[in-house]
Amino acid sequence: MNILFLGDIVGNSGCSAVKKFLPTIIKSEKINFVIVNGENAAKEGVGITENIVNELLSCGVDVITTGNHVWDQKETFELIKKQKRLLRPLNLSNNAPGNGFGIYDSIGGYKVGVLNLMGNIFMKKCDDVFIKSKEFLDQNTEKEKYDFLIVDLHGEITSEKMAIGHVFDGHATFVVGTHTHVPTNDGRVLNKGTAYLTDAGMCGDYDSVIGMNAENSINRFYKRDSIKHYPAEGEASLCGAIIEANPKNGLALNISQFIFGGQLQKDN
Repeated sequence: MNILFLGDIVGNSGCSAVKKFLPTIIKSEKINFVIVNGENAAKEGVGITENIVNELLSCGVDVITTGNHVWDQKETFELIKKQKRLLRPLNLSNNAPGNGFGIYDSIGGYKVGVLNLMGNIFMKKCDDVFIKSKEFLDQNTEKEKYDFLIVDLHGEITSEKMAIGHVFDGHATFVVGTHTHVPTNDGRVLNKGTAYLTDAGMCGDYDSVIGMNAENSINRFYKRDSIKHYPAEGEASLCGAIIEANPKNGLALNISQFIFGGQLQKDN
């Protein structure tokens, strides 16, 4: 069982590259299930629209996770009520529409649970991610409800992500961090069998500042004349990881960092 996770899609550059290359990647890498974080996929670089959701699902994506920008496009409030393959962080307010967890069918007839969480440090206010994680584990057993469990922790700091990785070690197939848009090189299988990666990186133009136009971003840091952040539009790199998972126990056999196209592939 091969599971592909792609990090935050940023703007038109990231969306176009995913739509163009994902079908070929699925075939060449023999992928059974695809998850992407889509919270920066709108043309403005924040939020996601119904049209983008439909395009991603039609090109091979199975589930879309989000994070702190989930509500930046107003239409998402209604979309997420009906589109079960679009998730928002589980530990948002209980009054938030949509779901933070779902179970989905994969190629091969397996059930894949996808859990979307958001960190608490330097992020928008949400419920305690550690308490919510414990509550989730107390209520769910992988072999009772699903064969595999993928956890996307959308967070700012590495220590929080690593700690959540250990919380889920032995319970999840893969725990992956998103949000910082820079791929880390620490992919590994933890002691109890859970694959872990601190940050998947982004699907976007790396000739930028985390996907946003570099010159404009620099001007903002200098407090010079600038406009609202907007995405860079050059060739995108697709970044994430491929997990080889064991159907017998739902844990990871191997994790391989995935970087395709754009500046990052050319510079390797």
